[in-house]
Amino acid sequence: MSSDPQHPPQNKQRRRLLGALGAAGLCTLGPWQQALAQKDSWPARPINYVVPFPPGGLTDVAARQVGRALSESERWNVVVENKPGGSANIGAAHVSHAAPDGYTWLAITLSHAANATLFAGKAGYDLTRDLTPLAGLASSPIMVVVNAKSPIKSMADLARAANSKALAAGSSGNGTPPHLTLALYQKLTGVPLMHVPYKGGAPSLTDLIGGHLDVVFSNYPESLSHVKNGSLRALAITTRERTPDLPDVPTVAQAGLPDLIVENFTGVLAPAGTPPELVQRIGGAIVKQMSQPAMKQALLQLGFVPQPRGPEAFGAYLQSEVERWAKIIRDANIQVA
Repeated sequence: MSSDPQHPPQNKQRRRLLGALGAAGLCTLGPWQQALAQKDSWPARPINYVVPFPPGGLTDVAARQVGRALSESERWNVVVENKPGGSANIGAAHVSHAAPDGYTWLAITLSHAANATLFAGKAGYDLTRDLTPLAGLASSPIMVVVNAKSPIKSMADLARAANSKALAAGSSGNGTPPHLTLALYQKLTGVPLMHVPYKGGAPSLTDLIGGHLDVVFSNYPESLSHVKNGSLRALAITTRERTPDLPDVPTVAQAGLPDLIVENFTGVLAPAGTPPELVQRIGGAIVKQMSQPAMKQALLQLGFVPQPRGPEAFGAYLQSEVERWAKIIRDANIQVA
């Protein structure tokens, strides 16, 4: 076999290989471009649905309901991954930096709308700049509850009791929707309550039942069963209308606090830059499943109010909530540790 002393065979092979790789690199599309070019085959791999809260919580339960429905109806392999911590900012930041190819979703709640102000410049991402709305799912209210043996039987009683002696009010943690609702209540009424933040709603309710707290501002689905079984008494619910599950519990408006209406919503976002075609396809599929009677019934039984919204409608709603809570947080001087 002949050889060129200046260009040995292995060097020629190396040059050919590098040339082929370079050409392939020039022709290779980015992740989102591939998604557009091969939109008929999307998704070609599992979809990572990030829940920035621990397993078993409200947002996690709703996300798994949606993921299961999409897996069955669309044959999409939706895998829920829990990334809790950092007041729900760790998971959100992770998704914000993911490739905008439709394969990474984020479950969000009212916490994220509030975090835009509470953690401005410190969250590791910008909610409205780094993420794009896919769909709105549902909401759940906040319920003000006391121990069933407490002499406090109404919101008026709560105000009188708190003005006569120090009362401890629990929540599921600093910056969570229950804490925000408590802070808004204090801003509206001037009632002094000592906030006791917990790492989750369940332990705060356990302490309330055990007599270690006076009142808890709670996520409705978390306290619903305790009210139904008689261990807790509900004073009011932050909805516009009474709930069929607890028809005797007044709304905050009926309790004289019409500005205390709070919706702890949940929805789905994707990294900014996700192709509009994919945003519409994913959002449309989610809304379709959220509108199914079986899904609505399942969510109602869990304490949610189904609120399916497409990308545009949910984006407008999310922006309005960011602005609303920015004002509340600043006016009430709400801060997180």
